[in-house]
Amino acid sequence: MGARKRNRAKGIKEARKSLYQAELKNCPSSPRKMRLVADLIRGSEVNKALDILKFSKQEASRKLEKLLLSAISNWQQKNEGARVEESGLFVKEIFVNGGRSLKRLQTAPQGRAYRIRKRSNHVTLVLGSANNENIENSSNS
Repeated sequence: MGARKRNRAKGIKEARKSLYQAELKNCPSSPRKMRLVADLIRGSEVNKALDILKFSKQEASRKLEKLLLSAISNWQQKNEGARVEESGLFVKEIFVNGGRSLKRLQTAPQGRAYRIRKRSNHVTLVLGSANNENIENSSNS
């Protein structure tokens, strides 16, 4: 591995230390339904996002609420003794990818069959700290 590539890899590794993420794999709902709820909380502060998910009536919001709590728990493990309210945590990235599709057949009239695709999705949620963002932006200027 060349020196430039090694330095870049070190930089990426250091940047990932300030990010905290959680992943949800093979969630049995369509990616489109999950994206509708994910768009509601993208970029919002953690406590506000939890409130939005708690009072949303979609089923996908329950699963995203658990995922957000898991990401917060990951943050708390690395930052022992720190309070979530004072840290300025926000949802930096959230994206939904398509997962596996279960293919099933449904009987149809006159000896035919319709194909049913039961879709699933993968969700990745990344938290960032507003305090770290302000420090990095001021040092780059």
